[in-house]
Formats: sequence, C-alpha cells, structure tokens
Amino acid sequence: MELGLRLKSMRSTTLDRADLDKGAEPDNAYYIQNQPKVAGKTVDLKTDPPPDIVVEVDITHTDIDKNRLYASLGVPEFWRFDSEVWRIYCLMGDAYEEAETSPTFGFVRKEDLYRFLEEAQQDEVAA
Repeated sequence: MELGLRLKSMRSTTLDRADLDKGAEPDNAYYIQNQPKVAGKTVDLKTDPPPDIVVEVDITHTDIDKNRLYASLGVPEFWRFDSEVWRIYCLMGDAYEEAETSPTFGFVRKEDLYRFLEEAQQDEVAA
C-alpha cells in the first residue's frame, strides 16, 4: 500500500487444484502483479493465475511438502518463517531457490523482515 501497488489479499484461504490432489492453507496469499486479473472476483485456480506471493508461518510440522505444492501451483514467490528462520523462495522452472531479497519488493531483505518482527512484538501499528 505504501508503494501505491494494487493488491488483493487472499488471507487464509485454501489453495488447491483437483489435478494436484492436495491443497494448502497459507497464512496469507497476495496478488500484486496479477491483481488486475482477479480484481472483483472469486479466484478459481483452474482458470486464474496463482497468487504472486504466499506467506506461511510454520510452527508445527506437516507431512505436506509445501515447496513442491506451491511450485506445482506456479506460485512465483513463497515466504516461509518457522519462528526462527525466515526464507524467501523464488520459483525457478519447477522448483524453488532460496533468495536473500524479494523479487517483488527488491528492497526487502531477510534482515529487514527480522527487524520488522522484533518491532511488531513491541508495537504492531508502529511496525
């Protein structure tokens, strides 16, 4: 919003496609580059593009290979935090590679995200 970008937040929604036989419920998913394609409508991953960024905070272990699942959905950017380590993954072909910065927000580095989390523990609004 600060950058004046159009945004559609999917909040905690189920992302699935019948052809994959699995789904996931990320903590949040965002359309930024593809926002014009999904604005004002209910997203259907059979016909609509996947979210541009998916964010997950993983506190518990899951048997689902989230990297493989989101890659198979074609999600370009996947942010994952396990309460200690923040990872930014970028889709390269059919698999993710870890990156130090967000391709969508080139100025966002992992150390910025850690600092933001520390600030948010003191004051979420100020953060």
